[in-house]
Amino acid sequence: QVQLVESGGGLVQPGGSLRLSCAASEFTFADYRVGWFRQPPGKEREGISCISNTVGSSTHYRDSVKGRFTISRDNAKNTVYLQMNSLKPEDTAVYYCAAVLRCGSFSDYGPFGSWGQGTQVTVSS
Repeated sequence: QVQLVESGGGLVQPGGSLRLSCAASEFTFADYRVGWFRQPPGKEREGISCISNTVGSSTHYRDSVKGRFTISRDNAKNTVYLQMNSLKPEDTAVYYCAAVLRCGSFSDYGPFGSWGQGTQVTVSS
């Protein structure tokens, strides 16, 4: 079963940065597209970025994070990262990663496998 573990969250001031990590175990991480999702307090979980598993690792970002967040992957370390810069209070959420069926301008990245516990990101002064 595909399962990923998120880490790297924390409390940061507006304008600050964090780097989230998504680690995989017990499967060949390089075979999967991976997406980052977040669930703000009282709201539904939404996909915000994804990265493909093809040569060149194409990426996609939702408008809300475009230009501020960068997704990348290191298949040798079985890890996908989300570098988050210029953080805003509205970025406050629990962040999750998941293997996804598709990556691009789709309304739904199609996550599959079990959700991990996520990592809390709080942006506040």
